Amino acid sequence: MSWLWAIIVGFVLGLIAKAILPGKQHQPLWLTTLFGIAGAVLGNAVATWIGVGETKGIDWTRHLLQLIGAVVIVGLGEMMYGAIKGKRQ
Repeated sequence: MSWLWAIIVGFVLGLIAKAILPGKQHQPLWLTTLFGIAGAVLGNAVATWIGVGETKGIDWTRHLLQLIGAVVIVGLGEMMYGAIKGKRQ
């Protein structure tokens, strides 16, 4: 069940990250989901590192760090995808 949640969270974070980033992203939806998953993992690692990985109630700081990680990874992934596919501007 944790894999299903990882995919759902990655999908949602990836879409939010694409909406935050300026311009049009050309990466496919499956790649956006993978980048969202990677961003969530990065955000969880940073949250654990700074000591806010597990708190009582809703982990707003962890969720914000996950979103920031997704935006960074989707942005970098878009640049790499564009360079590989030749759509770089």
